[in-house]
Amino acid sequence: MIFVIDDDEIMARCIAKAVGERAHIFTNAIEAMGAIAGGDIPRLIFLDVLLDGPDGFTFLNEMCSYMDTAQIPVVLVSSLDLRQEELSGYGVVGVLLKEEMKPEDIKRYVEQYT
Repeated sequence: MIFVIDDDEIMARCIAKAVGERAHIFTNAIEAMGAIAGGDIPRLIFLDVLLDGPDGFTFLNEMCSYMDTAQIPVVLVSSLDLRQEELSGYGVVGVLLKEEMKPEDIKRYVEQYT
């Protein structure tokens, strides 16, 4: 199972299409946290940073506060260029810029981390 968390429905569907049938789309961090609390632990998360409600960094902080979720690899998907930021402490394994990313970029992370 791979989570795609993005409040932009079109972007979420594009990422999910590249991920394949294992993709589960969430439009906000609260829905995704609820699924995790219910026992759905993803193997990889594609996370938009600028979400409505709790943003992506709030979600990352929450994930890092629990041992069973702190190790889940996260790929940030954003229009903000965060590639130079040190985010590995949050489980971030990569950053994709929405304006530049291609389906192959998404598939590469899926192959590497699942």
